[in-house]
Amino acid sequence: MTEKIIKKLKKIEKNHNIKILYAVEAGSRGWGFKSPDSDYDIRFIYIHKSEWYLSILEKKDVIEPPIEDLLDISGWDIRKTLRLYSKSNPSLLEWLSSPIIYMQRTSFIDKLKLLTNEYFQSKSCIYHYLHMAEGNYKEYIKKDTGKTKKYLYILRSIMACMWVEKHGTQPPMLFEKLMDSLDLDKNIIDEINSLLIRKKQGKIIGNESPIETINEFIDDKIDYFNRYVKALQINRNHNIEALDRLFRDTLKETWS
Repeated sequence: MTEKIIKKLKKIEKNHNIKILYAVEAGSRGWGFKSPDSDYDIRFIYIHKSEWYLSILEKKDVIEPPIEDLLDISGWDIRKTLRLYSKSNPSLLEWLSSPIIYMQRTSFIDKLKLLTNEYFQSKSCIYHYLHMAEGNYKEYIKKDTGKTKKYLYILRSIMACMWVEKHGTQPPMLFEKLMDSLDLDKNIIDEINSLLIRKKQGKIIGNESPIETINEFIDDKIDYFNRYVKALQINRNHNIEALDRLFRDTLKETWS
């Protein structure tokens, strides 16, 4: 499948006259709990030639081909990427820590990662994961039509909040690495491991009985982090000089 993905990415490059700087797995496969029928959630960062940016017109800065053959592919232009990076966008920061890399060109990503500590914001990160946890919990678990596999998505978001509180950095992408880094109750760990095994084997059916031990854990953590995040300060780095310089340097490196 990797060969097929790279072929698809190169076709996107040709069709849009761009260069892809970085392409990774950003979904359940990257989180480490894929099932046999999991999609490939591929996200990439790309760059146009210099002339494309020298225009008074606003231009589309995303590429989103139709989903086909389990390939869910989309990408952001480098300028959009750097604007979001300056705001500590958690989705983007996850891409940078993905364990599955399909394509990486130039020194762009390595240099960008060196700036992470300067732009990372605990408050925006916790808000992001807390919102995801609450939304999925209400939609898929609390309702009668709950989807048991969504527990893993909710738990990952909760544990990401716990990681940020503990370390003040971007959480690791791999679910089990994240779980192992936290002091969780043994009963919770046992329930999670059971879910992981069944998810990877494709044995989680659409609707199952609620797991009360996990529900209590989620309720407690959502309540806690809703109070915790409000007390955090926003310490945004408004200096974008380093990101502007990286943008210009990458243009030269890519197209020279």
